[in-house]
Amino acid sequence: MDVVFTILLVSNSIFFLIVIYNLLFAPRVKLFSLENQSEKISVLIPARDEEKNITTLLNNLINQSYKNLEIIVLDDNSTDNTQKIVKSFSVLDNRIHLINGEKLQKGWLGKNFACHQLSQKANGDIFLFLDADVSINENSIESVLKIFKEKKVNMLSIFPTQIIPNISTYLITPMMNWILLTFLPLLKVYTSTNKSFVAANGQFIMIDKETYLKIGGHVSVKNKIVEDMELARKVKEGKFKIITLLGNNFVKCKMYSKLDEAFNGFSKNFYAGFNISTVMFSLLLIFIQSVFMLPTILVLFEIKFITIVFMIIISRIIISHLSNQNIFLNVLLHPFQMVAVFLVGINSMMTNSLGKLEWKGRKL
Repeated sequence: MDVVFTILLVSNSIFFLIVIYNLLFAPRVKLFSLENQSEKISVLIPARDEEKNITTLLNNLINQSYKNLEIIVLDDNSTDNTQKIVKSFSVLDNRIHLINGEKLQKGWLGKNFACHQLSQKANGDIFLFLDADVSINENSIESVLKIFKEKKVNMLSIFPTQIIPNISTYLITPMMNWILLTFLPLLKVYTSTNKSFVAANGQFIMIDKETYLKIGGHVSVKNKIVEDMELARKVKEGKFKIITLLGNNFVKCKMYSKLDEAFNGFSKNFYAGFNISTVMFSLLLIFIQSVFMLPTILVLFEIKFITIVFMIIISRIIISHLSNQNIFLNVLLHPFQMVAVFLVGINSMMTNSLGKLEWKGRKL
């Protein structure tokens, strides 16, 4: 038991230090203003059956403090009122344009093909890819562009503050930021040229047009499930600069409303996002359970494990704070979330390996 304790203590200490590093240094969106608005930004929104979300985002966009925008929405063969809603906004604001997506071509995944079509219609100096379920406050684009320019980056991505509507989705949704901020010193995405330090979220990606074209755009990742991470890797491989930030209250996203939606959504990306073999991913799942779940069980038998449990709890408090999530729920639900991570991971690995992934009515 002493050997187990030592291994778990060392492992948790390393991850605890990463969490503390992120508390001190993780880049976050803050309020900034610009002296001029000379750069034209193409806001590019792929939308497939987004009638529940698109109104909020378009309202957010037309009320931005940064005005030099063109807003292009691609209706990706929706079967609901998405197109009708976008058309009504285009009448109110001539910066908003609706294009009808082509039939999905062979070799492409749906979102990647939609983003590619959007990029071909864009006239801006900078592209801003937004998911339709994102919401932003009135200063978001101006503040983010200020960071983009000051940091002299070619690509900027944001992990939005996730709107988590109920306890069932709290079992899974918080795990995205927990994995991000436990395993990755987020500032290193910007400061290090090492390709291991990479993170991006397709919900919010800002990239200058020249860089986008040089790395091959979405054509270069047309069949990749986790296209955001693949784009980020290509940016780093091209020796361009990238920064990834936390959204604070500037960028938010309500990804899922129900447990099954969250389970299937994270299953789509979890395995593919790590870009490792099935064997290595299986070992990773076992490692996560051993390091972050086992101490909460062993403390019931030996009190010395309380030190490790304390580190886990403090880490959950810090990450919940950084993510603007409910601290009490994340601490209380920690053991159940660890089980959820394992189950989502197994499902993700199996469905990816067997080619049984589906999303929005399409096989991936």
